[in-house]
Amino acid sequence: MSLRLAAILLASLSPLAVVAPVQAAPAEAQTADARLKQLFTDSDEANLKRNPISALFRGDLRYADRLGDYISDAYFVAERKAGDQDLKRLATIDRAALNPTDKIAYDVFKWQTETNLRGLQPDMLALVAVRPIDHFFGFHTFYPDLASGQGAAPFKTVLDYDNNLKRHREYIVLLDGAIGRFREGMKTGVVQPKLVINNVIDQLNLQIAQGVEGSTFYGPVKAFPEGIGSTDQSRLRADYAATIKMGIIPAYVRLRDFLKNEYLPVARDGVGLVAMPGGKKLYDYLIESNTTVKMSSDEVHNLGLSEVARIRKQMDDIRVQTGFTGDLKAFFNYFRDDPKFKFSSKEDMRDTFLAIGRKVDERVREQFSTIPKSPLEIRPVPEYREKTDAGGSYNAGTPDGSRPGIFYYNSYDLPSRSKPESETLYLHEAVPGHHFQISLAQENEALPSFMRFGGNTAYAEGWGLYAESLWKELGVESDPYYRFGGLNDEMLRAMRLVVDSGIHSKGWTRDQSIQYMLDNSGMSRTDATAEVERYIAIPGQALAYKVGQLTILKLKARAQAALGDKFDPREFHAQVLMTGALPMAVLEKKIDDWIAAKK
Repeated sequence: MSLRLAAILLASLSPLAVVAPVQAAPAEAQTADARLKQLFTDSDEANLKRNPISALFRGDLRYADRLGDYISDAYFVAERKAGDQDLKRLATIDRAALNPTDKIAYDVFKWQTETNLRGLQPDMLALVAVRPIDHFFGFHTFYPDLASGQGAAPFKTVLDYDNNLKRHREYIVLLDGAIGRFREGMKTGVVQPKLVINNVIDQLNLQIAQGVEGSTFYGPVKAFPEGIGSTDQSRLRADYAATIKMGIIPAYVRLRDFLKNEYLPVARDGVGLVAMPGGKKLYDYLIESNTTVKMSSDEVHNLGLSEVARIRKQMDDIRVQTGFTGDLKAFFNYFRDDPKFKFSSKEDMRDTFLAIGRKVDERVREQFSTIPKSPLEIRPVPEYREKTDAGGSYNAGTPDGSRPGIFYYNSYDLPSRSKPESETLYLHEAVPGHHFQISLAQENEALPSFMRFGGNTAYAEGWGLYAESLWKELGVESDPYYRFGGLNDEMLRAMRLVVDSGIHSKGWTRDQSIQYMLDNSGMSRTDATAEVERYIAIPGQALAYKVGQLTILKLKARAQAALGDKFDPREFHAQVLMTGALPMAVLEKKIDDWIAAKK
């Protein structure tokens, strides 16, 4: 799916989002601004038609009766054509005639479109499109939550319910289309690892076993909102049951049986891209598209080793502080296994995160001048995907606040979950992490929509990891064990650089990678296993966290050194957040210009 657009109204932009004061523009610049605005508007509207689910997530219901294609040759041709046309139009606009904020938008749009186009070329699609499903980002993990009645899709009117049925029909087409794509890869030897396919089969079995009335898809008709009469309720319950029984479950069975009987025998044993034809070329692209910077796999690996060593030293300082007499490895085992670091129940886990939220809210305005309007909810990960899901995640709300942002915590295998890591997880996924990063961009109507709703992984996950570094300013991790929990999570992101590059460029095995993570952190084996299998499924994504965080920390240190007493963290955070997700080079240029203007 394309990255997730309307008008830049520079006169109404928050001053904190502007790099430098904007003077009245001459007619020529106004023309350039207007043309840029029109390009963004046209591009975004065309994108929503091709990718209707993006509109649904924004709360735009014009295309709510469609799920979208995302898998056919025609879809990829249309995406390429749109990108080419957008770049041609962009090249006709004089960047020098734009004001500073529009120059940022120009640069982001150019980088994003060029990067997406590289991934849409036939040689890349031959490596990606033929592996359409994995256990982390497959349609079958994403769509059930959307259609559950608890996700992004609204269920307020009869039309909402009927639109959901129409999306179900397209979902079935996507599942069957995935089989066709997998068959193409079987012919060229570009196939998923056996490990990934076994996980997908398990996920499909879990959903098949739900039956009809126990199905996640049946959720919306278990309770109806006011205004939907008994006749419509009866019809909808019957239609939903029939669609699940006669459509979705048979499609799941077809996909599962194909994967089990035909695909699994030819799937690869090697878990890394290095074991797949074309894998090196694909990994090089994934490094750059995820981090937004040019780095070789060796540079990634060595950066990770350096960060692991630095964080280990801080961890050992905590060990000494607590009076623990064993070595660091023994301290890892103590942190991993001692019952006092565990949640007593799933309710205890929920209540812990609620309490952390209250504590952070007391201090957050000391660091941030703008607070999202969108509310935040805290929920457990749905059972059907909790086994392979991350320890925490975030789903964005709508800009108008009608659907809240949701912080999901994972209570699967509760004894493996570490209570001292709960504060850093909340900072990353909720406040001031992804909830602030995503909501503040969405709510800034002065931005073009591709900046409000789109982004890149290095910025998004870099901000989440940077948000963890604000533990002292936000009054958490005052207990040394909780501080160790914060370091343990930062160590995870450092190890990701080592392990992801190890798997996909150096031939590391699954077990070797898990052991490396256990040797260098207090992670549970359950968490380490889920993490490693995530890197196997979605190569390169995990590299973005540390690269983004280190960039933001570098820029903050630069601003503090240059501005001295003039440095205000609220202004710095507004500069980073209020223009949406920027590639690292664009973010660095913006902060440098802001520093120069402040001086």
